[in-house]
Amino acid sequence: MESPASARQLPVILALGTTQTLAWASSYYLPAILADPIARDLGISSNWFFAAFSAALVISGLLGPRVGRQIDIVGGRQVLSISNVTFAIGLAMLGGSHSLWMLAIAWLLLGIGMGLGLYDAAFGALGRIYGDKARRAITGITLLAGFASTIGWPLTAWGLESIGWRNTCFAWAAAHVIIGLPLNVFFLPTVKRVTTTTTEAVKPHIPIDRTMALLAFAFAAAWAVTGAMAAHLPRILESTGATTVQAIAAGAFIGPAQVFARVMEVSVLSRLHPLTTTRLACITHPLGAIIVAVFGGGAASVFAVFHGAGNGILTIARGTLPLAIFGPQNYGYRLGLLGAPARIAQALAPLAFSLLIDVLGSRVLLVSSALSILALLALSFVHSRQPARAASSESTATT
Repeated sequence: MESPASARQLPVILALGTTQTLAWASSYYLPAILADPIARDLGISSNWFFAAFSAALVISGLLGPRVGRQIDIVGGRQVLSISNVTFAIGLAMLGGSHSLWMLAIAWLLLGIGMGLGLYDAAFGALGRIYGDKARRAITGITLLAGFASTIGWPLTAWGLESIGWRNTCFAWAAAHVIIGLPLNVFFLPTVKRVTTTTTEAVKPHIPIDRTMALLAFAFAAAWAVTGAMAAHLPRILESTGATTVQAIAAGAFIGPAQVFARVMEVSVLSRLHPLTTTRLACITHPLGAIIVAVFGGGAASVFAVFHGAGNGILTIARGTLPLAIFGPQNYGYRLGLLGAPARIAQALAPLAFSLLIDVLGSRVLLVSSALSILALLALSFVHSRQPARAASSESTATT
């Protein structure tokens, strides 16, 4: 595949970085602010709200392979544009919900939107456009979207206080139509459609070999930790002895730590193979856990920095590592296969860790650290380059 000049990547990076920030802020980061007021107004337990949210994450994971394959065939422009429309309808329905069933249907649509429009789809789109040269673009959009929580949480909280949760949902829906949709339509380049047979269009032949299984396990273990920390970080830090203020302040360090790590990845660490940087990222969460275990809750912010830095690089690795090992052929479909277990693990982790915290308290960090170490062990058995790819890199680059 012939890559456009590097200078031409910037408009695509800025557009996708903006639309990814919007997509994450209006879906994944929405429940942290709106779950309780929505549940209270609908007369349901907030557990039902989070159950619908978890189901949406599972749906997005199950859709991943089919969405990725569609991107391989037609490119990401159409798929990501459809995601904006789906997000808008789902958010509008969420804002208009008056019962548990309407809430469930809204999150069903949002789950489809997440499957169509979050990182895996964006990475697949970049792989389809730039092929082997997509690493810098992938890092660029994660660098921008790393501020999704930093931007999304305050905006959603402000909307809740000033216009109520219903109008806040409507405003996010409008943003997808007014901002997200035009950016995806007008800034993502059109790519040549890949001609396939009907069978290949549905499911190309990608063997689930040892490397695929190891990567899927590593990403699932890492994303279970990510999901658990996103849901329970203040509660876990308070169990280590941190005050409520210290725990909340620590949480504020995660976003900047993610962005800093991504800046390092695109500059200093760009000379390293993505497999090396991914292995290093798996170590940071256990190191932070050791520090907070030794020094107590006063070191909560240090733990947050270590966890956030590792998570920032792991997010990039979801896109860059499969590309570096397997190349651009069937890249979107491969991302979907690798991402499905991770999305499901991320969906189940909040409930699982909630139960574990009740039993283990601060020792739950032993569980999260063990998952990170298991991810590292899995990656230690992965080779930096598939033998078959080394022999056919020229042919795969033209897919």
